[in-house]
Amino acid sequence: MIEILIILTLVLFSGFFSGSETALTAVSRARIFHMVKEGNKTAKIVDVLRERKEALIGTILLGNNLVNIAAASLATTLAIEWFGLDVGPLYATIFMTLLILVFAEILPKTIAINHAEKTSLMVARPLSLCVKIFAPAIFVIQRIIEGLCDLFGIDHREGQSFTSATEAIRGTIELHHHEGDVVKEDRDMLGSILDLSNREIGEVMTHRKNVYAINIAEEPDRVIQQAIESVHSRIPLYKDSPDNIIAVLHVKDVLRLVTSQKIGITREMIRRSAAKPWFVPETTSLNDQLLAFREQRKHFALVVDEYGAFLGIVTLEDIIEEIVGDIDDEHDDLQISNIIPYGENAWRVEGTVTIRDLNRHLDWNLPDEDATTVAGLVLHEAEMIPEQGAIFEFYQTRFIIAERINNQITHLIVESLADPDDDA
Repeated sequence: MIEILIILTLVLFSGFFSGSETALTAVSRARIFHMVKEGNKTAKIVDVLRERKEALIGTILLGNNLVNIAAASLATTLAIEWFGLDVGPLYATIFMTLLILVFAEILPKTIAINHAEKTSLMVARPLSLCVKIFAPAIFVIQRIIEGLCDLFGIDHREGQSFTSATEAIRGTIELHHHEGDVVKEDRDMLGSILDLSNREIGEVMTHRKNVYAINIAEEPDRVIQQAIESVHSRIPLYKDSPDNIIAVLHVKDVLRLVTSQKIGITREMIRRSAAKPWFVPETTSLNDQLLAFREQRKHFALVVDEYGAFLGIVTLEDIIEEIVGDIDDEHDDLQISNIIPYGENAWRVEGTVTIRDLNRHLDWNLPDEDATTVAGLVLHEAEMIPEQGAIFEFYQTRFIIAERINNQITHLIVESLADPDDDA
C-alpha cells in the first residue's frame, strides 16, 4: 500500500508540472502585467518565472521526467512481484501509460488551459521553489546542451522574434473579430490606431486643387466676406499664385478684427491678424503629426514635398477621421456616398477614394503600398492613362473606367471576382 501511495503521489507531482507548464504558457501577459502593477506579489512571481524561460522549462521537464520515470520504475517492480517477470512489465506499462496520460497530462492540462490565470497564480510559489532547488542541475544540463549544440554546429542562442508587438496586437484583434467578440467598426478603429506610425500625411491630406484659399491681393472687404462665408474655420491666404501660401487666416480673428476696428480694414491689418503658415513634409507619419499638433497646439498644417512645393493641407480632423471614419458637422455639405452599390458584388466609386477607405468599407484587401487612391491603383497597374470604358482585372477585382475628365479618372465601377462561381 505504501508503494502504491508513492506511485499515486508521483503521478500527482507529474500532473502539477504538466499543469504548471500549460498555465504559465496560456496565461495572458497583459493580465499578469496589470496585476503586477496593482501590487499582486504572486503575479510578480509568475512574471519572473515567465521571464526566466530556460530555467522554467528546464525545471518543468526535469521534474516531470523525474517523477514519471520514478513512478514507472516503482510500478514495474510491483508488477513483477505480483505477476512475474514475463507479463509484469507489460501490465505495468499499460497501467502507467493510462494513469499518466489521464491524470498527469490530459486532466491537469485541460484544467490549466481553461483556468490559466487562477492556475498560474496557484502554482507560482511552489514552482518558484522547484526552480531554486533544481537550479544547479539545470545549470549543468544547459551547459551540456550548449556544448553538444556547438559540437554539431547548431545555433542555440536565443533568436529574435520576427513578430512585433503591434502585429501581435493586430492579430489578437483580428482573432476576436473572427470569433465575433469585436465588431467590424471597432476592429477598423483599433487597426487604424496601430497604423498611424506606418501611414504618411500625404495619404490623408486635402490636395491643393481642392483647397479653399483666398487671394490677399483682393479688396479687404472681399477677403473678409469670403472668409465669413466659407464653411472652413482656417483659410490659407496666398499671394500672386495659389501655390504661394503666405499666411493662414482664422475666421475668429476676422470676426475679432471686424468688431474691434472702427475705421476701414486694410490688407495689412488682415495680414497681421493671420497666423504664420506651418509647413510639414508629406512623408511625416500620422502619429508624429498628431503629436506635433498637440505639442504646437495647432489644428492645421500645409504639406510640401521634398522640393518645398505646396501639395495640400492636413488638419487634426483628417487624422482623427483616419481612426474613427468621416466626421460631419452642421456646416459640412451632405454629399452622396462616394462608394455606391452598383449591382451584385459591384460598386460605383469616386477615383479619389483611398484604397484604405475602400478596404474598410467593403472589407477587402487591395494593396495600398504603391498607390493611395483607387484611381492611382489602376494607373499603377495599367501603366497608362486608360480611356473611358476600359476594363482591367487584377487582385481578384474588375475595374471599369466609368468616367474620365481630362487625364483624371473621376469614377470607376469596381466588382469583386473572388467568388469563382460568379459569371457576371
